[in-house]
Amino acid sequence: MTILLDKLCFGEGPRWREGMLWFSDMHAQKVLKVDPQGNVETVVELDDDQPSGLGWLPNGDLLIVAMTKKQVLRFNGSQLSVHADLSSLASHFCNDMVVDHVGRAYVGNFGFDIHNGAQQSAAELICVEVDGSARCVDDDLIFPNGAVITPDNKTLIVAETFASRLTAFDILDSGDLTNKRIWAQLPKGAVPDGICLDAGGGIWSASPTSNNCIRQIEGGEVTHTIELERGAFACMIGEANLYILTSTVSTPAACKANQDARIEVYPAPFRAAGLP
Repeated sequence: MTILLDKLCFGEGPRWREGMLWFSDMHAQKVLKVDPQGNVETVVELDDDQPSGLGWLPNGDLLIVAMTKKQVLRFNGSQLSVHADLSSLASHFCNDMVVDHVGRAYVGNFGFDIHNGAQQSAAELICVEVDGSARCVDDDLIFPNGAVITPDNKTLIVAETFASRLTAFDILDSGDLTNKRIWAQLPKGAVPDGICLDAGGGIWSASPTSNNCIRQIEGGEVTHTIELERGAFACMIGEANLYILTSTVSTPAACKANQDARIEVYPAPFRAAGLP
């Protein structure tokens, strides 16, 4: 293991693009990108919200989930605007997102107030079209979080964090989802937060509860496990490396106080595949 970057508040939503790892430092309210040598650059700052999931439209504009306002923002390189307002569709704070090959985004949300002890309840997965129109495509997911789309653009797999499982859907031409099914159940004690897909057909799940990152194939067989010293909250493959975003804490106040989140780097057995 090597440490690519440290002294972050809380890293989320890593994406590999053009030879750099893009990610949200959620509680610092920034989107950053870093090269494999550790040179970091601020892409954009949010004045009054926390960024989470990231993705790109076909024209290269960056999409950013603004968590507490329940919005998807659009950044064209110089200006931020609201791409979609999800406040009437999302039952709680929005979190991760995957953007497909035509620019259609799928956005999850908490479903309940996790930081203040609210009772767990199901949440929606929201589809945002390229024109910013949005609709709910599933309303019975337990904390839908990280998501991936297979290389043939036909299957979406979403992490249901508090159900400890990866759930798959077939993607229709309209962007609607069908044939909901369990792709893999995680081992006891582990939960999937951020996830990524590799060219061997495996999905890596960052698990904050078990301090590891787990690779599974469809059906649930665990093929690789990376044990960590701290919670793993997101992961992404770039070139031949697996980047894991870790932290000792996850609550906003503690993250801002500690600023000990970091990006750890490990060899990846397979290259990245699909989206994001």
